[in-house]
Amino acid sequence: AGVGGQGVVLMSELIGTAAVRAGLKVRGSEVLGMAQRGGSVFSNIRLGSEVEAPMTADGRCDILVALEPSEGLRNIRYLNKQSSVILNIRKVIPSTVSLGKSTYPEIDEIKRRLLSVTSNVIMVDAVELAEKAGNRQATNVVMLGTVFGSGKMPINLELIKDVIREKVPTKAIEANLKAFDLGYKACCAG
Repeated sequence: AGVGGQGVVLMSELIGTAAVRAGLKVRGSEVLGMAQRGGSVFSNIRLGSEVEAPMTADGRCDILVALEPSEGLRNIRYLNKQSSVILNIRKVIPSTVSLGKSTYPEIDEIKRRLLSVTSNVIMVDAVELAEKAGNRQATNVVMLGTVFGSGKMPINLELIKDVIREKVPTKAIEANLKAFDLGYKACCAG
């Protein structure tokens, strides 16, 4: 989950491509909202040996990856006690908040509400790690690395890295691989 421009759809494409190559069944669906920079974006990807439907039922999500904190909260209905949440702590403030027409919850409030459903909430400053990798636009790949660092993905690390090499522009490969590794390490350290 995230907002337009954060690379939610690319992250799903990377996972889906790697899962197919790993011999898993893959189904997916995207909700692009306003389909513009700043609009809500949700991509649902299901993978395994017996996946039939593209959408995850409420309360049946294994991992919720939120590139934008409030979008994680917006999709809380998919979580259960065993779910994991990987939450980027950097906010993207909507225009309605900037105009004073709505408010944005504090990160601690978002975390508290997520923790009311599941105790497995991993918080990461993915923007900082992407900048450290040399490409702020690789924030989504930092989050992807964090997902793999959680140990809950049934896909080989080298396979996902091969897909990253194929799918990102040539000039961005090195930074994206570094971003993936930094996300992976951040999750393993936490």
